[in-house]
Amino acid sequence: MATHREFVDYVAEQLDLGDRLSCKRMFGEYALYLDGKVVAFACDDSLFVKPSTATTHLLPQLPQRPPFPGAKDYPVADELLDDAAAIRALIVHTAQALPDPKPRRPRVRRGR
Repeated sequence: MATHREFVDYVAEQLDLGDRLSCKRMFGEYALYLDGKVVAFACDDSLFVKPSTATTHLLPQLPQRPPFPGAKDYPVADELLDDAAAIRALIVHTAQALPDPKPRRPRVRRGR
């Protein structure tokens, strides 16, 4: 089942992080980026936060399950979605705990 755009819009509204947050559609689901770092996935209308020291220290009791078949378990933050301050803190701390994204190599154009 694909994630509904309305769910992603609700998550973005709760996070209230302005231009720092972006969402990109991927295979019917969404990746959420904060300051260019992937911090969460919206899959089947659930919010899966990237595992990091932030999730283990701030909210170790979050349930975990794979966001899609074959994936490792991710913390599921659905229970925090109605608490804007808590979900925002978790996402901001997750971004701080993750390494900077690797710079993308420029594409090589092949001759015609």
